[in-house]
Amino acid sequence: MKRLLLFTVALLCMSVAFATDYANVIVPRPLNYTTVEGSFILTPKTVVRAESQALAHAATIFAEDLTVVTGSTLSVKRSAPRNGAINLTIDSSLQAEEYKLNITSAAVNIIGGTERAVFYGLQSLLQIAAASDAVKGGVSLSGVKITDKPHFEYRGALLDVCRHIFSVEDVKRYIDILALHKVNKFHWHLTEDQGWRIEIKRYPELSEVGAYRNQTLIGRNRRSKVYDGTRYGGIFTQDQVREIVAYAAARYIDVIPEIEMPGHAIAALTTYPELGCTGGPYEVWTRWGVSPDVLCAGNEKIYEFLEDVLTEVCDLFPSEYIHIGGDECPKASWEKCPKCQAKIKKLGLKDKDGETAEHYLQSYVMKRMTEFLGKKGKKVIGWDEILEGGLAPNATVMSWRGEEGGIEAARQKHKAIMTPHTYLYFDYYQSYDTKNEPLAIGGRLPLERVYGYEPMPKMLSPEEQKYIVGVQANLWTEYISTFRYAEYMLLPRLAALSEI
Repeated sequence: MKRLLLFTVALLCMSVAFATDYANVIVPRPLNYTTVEGSFILTPKTVVRAESQALAHAATIFAEDLTVVTGSTLSVKRSAPRNGAINLTIDSSLQAEEYKLNITSAAVNIIGGTERAVFYGLQSLLQIAAASDAVKGGVSLSGVKITDKPHFEYRGALLDVCRHIFSVEDVKRYIDILALHKVNKFHWHLTEDQGWRIEIKRYPELSEVGAYRNQTLIGRNRRSKVYDGTRYGGIFTQDQVREIVAYAAARYIDVIPEIEMPGHAIAALTTYPELGCTGGPYEVWTRWGVSPDVLCAGNEKIYEFLEDVLTEVCDLFPSEYIHIGGDECPKASWEKCPKCQAKIKKLGLKDKDGETAEHYLQSYVMKRMTEFLGKKGKKVIGWDEILEGGLAPNATVMSWRGEEGGIEAARQKHKAIMTPHTYLYFDYYQSYDTKNEPLAIGGRLPLERVYGYEPMPKMLSPEEQKYIVGVQANLWTEYISTFRYAEYMLLPRLAALSEI
């Protein structure tokens, strides 16, 4: 299929340099890799033998993607001779994401602890096939023995569709890229100051008002005062969300939605100004940055609104996690708001430990939403600001302002995901030669810097390190208006994420 053409071309180019040393073309590089004698000839007549329906489903996706290499789609069968076939098997003695890939002259055997692990083995086989030599009648796969498993349980990538929206097919292509790199979490940023991107049946006006901004800034934020004068926006319908979630699930990727609160909420406030401290009027933001206007924490209506929204979100996303933001929430409006101050007094919140009562008010909002989601069987992830004023029980911290938030969360025995902007924000320039790069938000993040990141803080004890559950790269799209540019910013840095 065309969606893999970019990756196979890149891998084929690598094969020129590395010949059949597949250890250098499999991403991430396998833990154990040994060459063996012989080679397997992959032809259009090769059968993929899958012993269960779930394995057959994974095999079908592999066979379709392999078409780029073979020119035809391989047959998938539940029963067939093992010799001359690609054999997929489950071995429960292996870990859940551990697989073995053995290529001999007789057959290709992929054994995994689960169907997910077998799927990862198939992704490695896809990369091998793309890097192998064509021979008469097929492709020659050199003999190898591979064993591989991930270090982290959480391997994520974020796509912001609020600053700039992408099509359903674009989002699917993003998921394809994640799958090829064995990334297992897709963090989907769906609400922002610049646009609300998910249909909520209970609040249809969000699709009509909050989903659109009147125009968009041209050029560098804070320097430019030039706008394009064109209305911009769009929404993902609930049917489209279900389609994308199912597409990801078929590739063993969990989709984690993010509904921002209590900041980054201008799109919601523009639609329902009564949810703000001043009552508006508000306007969906046409430039980038952090708005001083946030949801009014002293107004009970925001909790009704958020619970209604999250109820529909929970129904759409089977993921155990829901991301509720919590970052960049200015407190100035709360300091002046009679409702917020009354709520602070009612809750008995006071300035202490270097934090204001308003910080504890934000913690109240996050804890209340965490408790609500917990009753629905969901766990919460938030940006590292959710540490301020105290963490909600069982909340997972996404550490973006450096590693400090993740370290503190681990010390408090809360799970943490490392995503420091200096290493893993893929909206930063890919080169120090920024004059010859497309406009980006700033910062310099070349490939080697991503590869060089060590996400496990050494100052944590072995027991504390267990709470660092993974890493994530974030692709924010203030300056990324096309999916072609998004791919440019994502690759090859996602390969580095996959390695670390």
